[in-house]
Amino acid sequence: MGNIRKGRPGAVRKKSRGKAVGSGGQGRQALEGRGPTPKAEDRTYHPAYKAKLLREKAKLRRNNSGGDNRGGVRGGADTETVTGRNSVLEALRAKIPATTLYIAQRTEFDERVREILGIATGRDIPVMEITKAELDRLAGRDSVHQGVLLKVAAYRYAHHMDLLEQTFDSGEIPLFAVLDGVTDPRNLGAIIRSLAAFGGHGVIVPQRRSAGVTAAAWKTSAGAVARCPVAMASNLTGAIKDLKKQGVFVVGLDGHGETELPGLYLADRPLALVVGSEGSGLSRLVTEQCDATVSIPISQATESLNAAIAMSIACYEVAKLRAED
Repeated sequence: MGNIRKGRPGAVRKKSRGKAVGSGGQGRQALEGRGPTPKAEDRTYHPAYKAKLLREKAKLRRNNSGGDNRGGVRGGADTETVTGRNSVLEALRAKIPATTLYIAQRTEFDERVREILGIATGRDIPVMEITKAELDRLAGRDSVHQGVLLKVAAYRYAHHMDLLEQTFDSGEIPLFAVLDGVTDPRNLGAIIRSLAAFGGHGVIVPQRRSAGVTAAAWKTSAGAVARCPVAMASNLTGAIKDLKKQGVFVVGLDGHGETELPGLYLADRPLALVVGSEGSGLSRLVTEQCDATVSIPISQATESLNAAIAMSIACYEVAKLRAED
């Protein structure tokens, strides 16, 4: 018997099934190209995509509410009053939106009253002369009006997601101030002024247990409320979660923070700085939502900074670090 040549173990000879198929046509899709480059707002990784989603959510929110839901009046009141010659004069100088100026009949005109009338007429604010009894009723019990009273339009609050949408649309890096339990309207006004000075985009306050935009806040802000909007959240923790879902980092200001403020590594990211009340600081629920807590180094361990000063320093540090990039 002749030698039988064994094939390679495992080798299998397949029968030909006809003409071999070449590569022609198999790469046709690749040869045709990938088509036009998608728009920025259609690329999921692009900031414009997030801005588009925010616009769609805002539109849905307004449609569900049956109208424009970009602002609200706190407590249902449509006006508030400012009484006293000094207070009214300061309010008018700060360009607080006023609806009517009331002056009691036979009021003695001094330099303050003359300036009040001059500013009011120059801004086309209606001036009403009424009896002292009527002015007493408008001012309320135990209010010292000194013959003048100014009615101020209630502030229209924004929605925090609308503020974020507008910031993304502007192409800027968001910077917000979030107030957790700050009840002094003068602190609110000072925070608004600082945030506006350092390029911030808005302040977020809770609906309850918080200062609102009153005449006192307007005066302390030196008119900055007109260019730095304030949003009111029915649930502050929920609002913070909304921001985080859109890529905003949340940094809490805490005297016992895990890191110090100088050189904050998150400064170049979309940022929300959170400050608590001077007495109790940040609440537990808000602290749990913070991506980081930072402290401001001070020379005396027994000293502390109030909310407005702490936020001002933090805004300055963020603005400085962003300018260096």
